[in-house]
Amino acid sequence: MAEGAQEVDMVMDIGALLSGDLAGVYEDMRGVVAAAGVPVKVILETCLLSDEQKAIACLLAARAGAAYVKTSTGFSTGGATPDDIALMRACVGDSLGVKASGGIHTRDEAEAMVAAGADRIGASASIAIAEGTADPPSKRHY
Repeated sequence: MAEGAQEVDMVMDIGALLSGDLAGVYEDMRGVVAAAGVPVKVILETCLLSDEQKAIACLLAARAGAAYVKTSTGFSTGGATPDDIALMRACVGDSLGVKASGGIHTRDEAEAMVAAGADRIGASASIAIAEGTADPPSKRHY
């Protein structure tokens, strides 16, 4: 923040959530929010969670004072899906932002996330998506 950061991303303690330590997850989120002094986005890594766990994580983030919930870092086994975005939006309502991140490569995919309730999109192909030049899934080389 001393260098000018206007937002902070944090990855939720997935291990604590999966082991049932909800108080620990909440306290970690609350601590980051309190220390940051700027809006905090809590990354859930949705591809690793059940729908129930995603809902719990969203409610904990809202209670902890986060500004956004975000689907993923883009470094795990999957990224954003419209179903996850819709679930996250249903859990947080209008009180938090929802950011779709990870696995979004085309304008159609980005628009599907917005239609499902995303306020923001995180994509490494942002320029190509905006320009309409992103490769469709059948043309991608990984």
